[in-house]
Order: sequence, then C-alpha cells, then structure tokens
Amino acid sequence: MDPITVGIVGTLLLLAVIFVLRIPVGFAMAIIGFGGFAYVLNWNAATGMLGTELWNVFSKYGLTVIPLFILMGQICFYSGVNERLYKSAYAWMGEIRGGIAMTTILACAGFAAICGSNSATAATMSTVALPEMKKFKYNPILSTGSVAAGATLGVIIPPSVVLIIIGLQTSQSIAQLFIGGMVPGVLLTALFLGTVWYLCKKNPDWGPAGPKTTFKEKCASLPGSIEMIILFILVMGGLFLGFFTPTEAGAAGAALALLISVISGQMSLKKFWMAVNDSLKISCMIMVIILGAVIFGRFLAITRLPFEAAGFVAGLPIPPLVIIMVICLIYVIGGMVMDALALLLVTIPIFFPVVTAMGYDPLWFGVLITVVTTLGAITPPVGVNTFIVASMAKDVPMTDVFKGVTYFMVAYCLCVALMLAFPGIVTFIPHLMQ
Repeated sequence: MDPITVGIVGTLLLLAVIFVLRIPVGFAMAIIGFGGFAYVLNWNAATGMLGTELWNVFSKYGLTVIPLFILMGQICFYSGVNERLYKSAYAWMGEIRGGIAMTTILACAGFAAICGSNSATAATMSTVALPEMKKFKYNPILSTGSVAAGATLGVIIPPSVVLIIIGLQTSQSIAQLFIGGMVPGVLLTALFLGTVWYLCKKNPDWGPAGPKTTFKEKCASLPGSIEMIILFILVMGGLFLGFFTPTEAGAAGAALALLISVISGQMSLKKFWMAVNDSLKISCMIMVIILGAVIFGRFLAITRLPFEAAGFVAGLPIPPLVIIMVICLIYVIGGMVMDALALLLVTIPIFFPVVTAMGYDPLWFGVLITVVTTLGAITPPVGVNTFIVASMAKDVPMTDVFKGVTYFMVAYCLCVALMLAFPGIVTFIPHLMQ
C-alpha cells in the first residue's frame, strides 16, 4: 500500500480498536501509531521514534500546566466551593420561574471557571442541584437537562484543560486561547439561561418559582462566591496583564485555592490527600492520551495524509466556509461516539493544516472546535455528561435526560453559528492585547 492509504487504514483501524476492543484511547493511539510507523519505515526507526517522543513529551515544561489546574479544581471541589457558590446564586435567582435551573447553570459556569472539566462539573453540580430541583417539583426533563448542559461549560470557560492541550498541540499561546474562550463561554451561558426562560414560559409547571429572599439575604449570600471570583481574577487577570505564564497561573491558583480552603477551615488533611490523589490519576490519564496522540501524529505525518488532505480540501471549488461547516459536522458526529479530548487529539493533525491553508485564524479555529466538540458530551450515544447526571438521578429515565439536553443543543448551534458569522467574538480581545 502507498503511504496515504496506510494512513487512512490506520485511522480506521484506530477507531475500530477503540470501539470494538475497548482499549483506552491513549494506548490505542500509541499502538496503532507505532505499528503504522514501523510498517511504513522499519522497526528500528519506530523504536527510535518511540524513545525520542517519550522524552520530548514528558520533558516539556509546558505540560506542567495541566496537573496544576487540575489540582486547583480538585482542591475547590473537596473544600465545598461548589456548594457555597450554588447557595449564593440561588439566593439571587431562585425566586423567579425556572430560577433554580438558571441558578444551576450560573453555578456550573462559576465552578467551570476554576475546574476546567465538564465531567467533574457534572458530578459536582448533580449532587447539589438535583435534590433542590426535586424538592421544588421541577420537571425532571428540565432539571437533568440544565445540569448536564450547564456542566459542559467546564470545557469552554477558561481555564480549560482542552484549550491547554490544543495550545500545546498546535503551538499556540495558551493564554491567548484562554482569553479567546471567555466571550464564547459567556455567550453560551446566556443562551442556556434563555433556553430555561423559554421552556418555563412555554411550560410554567416545569420550573415553579422558589421562595423569595430579601435583599439583605441576597447580600449575605455573596461571600459564598468570593472564593471563585478571587481565583478567577487571579488566574485570568494575571494572564491578561502578563504577570503569569499559564504554568505560573496554575501554580498560583492551586496555592491560593489551598490557602483559602485552609483559612476557611474546609480543608482537612484527608480531603487534601484525596484532592492530590484524584489530580494525579486525572493528570496521568491525560498524559498517556497526549503521548498516544503524538505517536499517532508522527505516523500520520510520515504517511503525508494530513498534508495531502489539506492540499486537496484547499483546492476544492467550494467556499471555505462550507468546508469549515463540514469539519464542524464531523466534530459533532465524532463527539457523539468518542471522548472530546481524544477526538481533538486524533483529528487536529488532519484538520488544522487544512484550516490554516485556507487562511483562517488558528486561535478562532481552536476555540470553535472546542465548543463544537463539547456538544458531544451531551449527545447520544456516548454523551458522558448525560450518563453522569442519569447515574445521580436514579429515578429519572435516561430518555428524559437526553430529552432535556436536546433543548440546550439549540443554544449550542446558535453559539456556533454566531462564531462562524462573527469570528471577532473569539479573536477581538486576544488581538487587541497583542
């Protein structure tokens, strides 16, 4: 077989191995990439490449940013920041129709700003929000849908582990990607709130109003959100003003999160150990996926599949916007059956050269595919967030959970359409800084 055919077969074989044999995606990419490299060249070249890439990947200083941001999120999780944040948002929004669902989305957005993971946000907010909405007789379709959809904000609102990895893989500034993701994250949050408002206007019994709170009670609840605000200002403000590199921002955020938790008396030695242990597990999983993606990327590079694909697509007699829309559709479909991070790591070596060859801004594309792929976290048949929420709401059928997130998919589609029509939503602030 010629190298390009080998690249195509290798990509199809990777998908088959992941779905049929259930091998973890990092190991699957490494095995297929190593085997394909040895087939195209020879065994000695493949072993040499493996040793080189092992050193190159794990000796990169930039990768230290991942465990630091994960540690910051885990410390906040075990110190109960999510519960205090929820109570603060509930005091302001709970008394209007659908207010508890809106509170949940706002709390998800706030927790996402210090967590960076949609699955962690889904698990965390489910334990807090679902019992409250059940108590106030919210329709399960709305309650589970708002939690599952709101939790996806954890990947879009910075700091985001996915944006960090996109930056590392495409050699872009992580700080620029973070700042570029802020406006789309806020926009999607607003669209989610609008979705809840529309559903409750159309079906008033879906989200009954909660008890009213006085202005004094509202003000008294604000300290519950101060920790999140301080952390967000420290991390994003430091990056925005150039005080921190992304790694330094992660270290400062983790240190401040620990300091706040200790001062508030919410962090015991046992909880700290659990936070460190979970951070280690998650970080190791991500590192293995990154290594596998690099090895598979080297295999694709020697087959020249990404470059031939870029040249072929760039030469098609169709508008570049149509090509971008097709790529987005591929990411939506791929996100339905594959983990978002793994999907991005497999496909970026193929699509990134195509997009840059057409003259699109790489920063805009990085944030766009993050939003598009994150949609896969709530779409069947995988929909990781929906399964997490369904496991927490054992009395709600899975069909109701999927029905609930369907309403929020409209908000996602509208957000993507606006980003396609107005790329400045992503690029304006980063370019202004430059």
